[in-house]
Amino acid sequence: MRKSLLTLATLAVASSASAQSSVTLFGVVDVAVSRYSVKSEWYNNTANPFLLPPVGQPESVKRSQTALSQGNLATSRLGFRGTEDLGGGLAASFWLEAPITPDDGARGVQTFARRSTVSLSSNSLGELRLGRDYTPSFWSDTVFDPMGGVGTGISLINSIFQNLANVRGAATTANPGTISLGGSDSYVRTSNTVGYFLPPTLGGVYGQVQYALHENVDQSNLPGTPSKKGRYFGGRLGYANGPLDVAVAYGESTVGDVTAVTAAGLPTGAGFENKIKSANLGASYDFGVLKLFGEVSVARDELETSVPFAGLPLTVTEKDKYTGGLIGATIPMGPGLIRLAYQRVKFKNDPGLALPTLFSPSRDASTNKLAISYVHNLSKRTALYATAARIRVKDGQNNPAIMGATALGSPQYLSTGNGASGYRPRSATGLDFGIRHAF
Repeated sequence: MRKSLLTLATLAVASSASAQSSVTLFGVVDVAVSRYSVKSEWYNNTANPFLLPPVGQPESVKRSQTALSQGNLATSRLGFRGTEDLGGGLAASFWLEAPITPDDGARGVQTFARRSTVSLSSNSLGELRLGRDYTPSFWSDTVFDPMGGVGTGISLINSIFQNLANVRGAATTANPGTISLGGSDSYVRTSNTVGYFLPPTLGGVYGQVQYALHENVDQSNLPGTPSKKGRYFGGRLGYANGPLDVAVAYGESTVGDVTAVTAAGLPTGAGFENKIKSANLGASYDFGVLKLFGEVSVARDELETSVPFAGLPLTVTEKDKYTGGLIGATIPMGPGLIRLAYQRVKFKNDPGLALPTLFSPSRDASTNKLAISYVHNLSKRTALYATAARIRVKDGQNNPAIMGATALGSPQYLSTGNGASGYRPRSATGLDFGIRHAF
């Protein structure tokens, strides 16, 4: 009898809770056979314009790889989300989303690194969201990319900015900080955020602002602390009505902040601060038979170095600049969709105090990419797809972010050579043939 009463009481509580809240299990499993190839060419990195490749060193080297990959139409994931109606138009929500690797099964629900947030929202007041989330400046780079920001066709803007954030945010002896920014953190998504989203009742106007706490420790007897590494702030404002969608976004991330009191080996008064600032403007227009996409984006890699000189502080600022553009389209074809995109990113290297000579190699770089894809929908949740992309790089030896601008998952470019010369990235090709199932 007691067990029956306990069971009835449990069912009553569960029934009451389910009337006010809901929890959803969702996910994507996306696996493909991919073929990647990259080509590196020998270059002369000396002041002698007549230097030839050393004996036995080829003019170019190709690397290729065939792999079972994942996440080339939609990133594979497993998540839980839920909403509770608090009454009066107010709701509480949570979102926990984990990356998975179905190609080898090695990564399951170990972390909720894709997104882990809790929020309060109202149709009239908007949403307050806390936790790990996508950055406002990243959204446009994905929403206005016909390839959806994944696979071999991913936009150059997206892949280069991810590489830049990854390279600059890596934890090193010279750039420690309490926060280790790995895996493109500070560009795609960032942790420890407080965000606000405009309500969906503004006649098509949408937007958000976001601030990420750096969480480094301040100590009263150590000037120059705390390090600001890990801090991010940004915002996005857009308008979507009918076939038109247009948005502008800005983000600023501190990926390095070191003084002599926070890192060994620096002289008194020395230090540096490294910030990545990105801004973009994107738009799309759906004509029915054709949907056009376009975006322009700029990122600045700013390094401010302070060194003591004759007893006085000397500050040197370097501002490398990446300027990117994209134009693309999607074309419905019965149950399928053709996707096209052309992209270009140009890198402008600020030499700082370095003075170029007559025979100095170019410090700038650029890269172009052409991508085409076909998605065949077998149902609302299952699709087959094929994607091909081709990249050409000019003077890519000058920047690791440009050097990494290759097909997702491909082998690395060969970058070392003999003596005073080396290899630089020249081209890349990527092919994906896969299946995606969402649930």
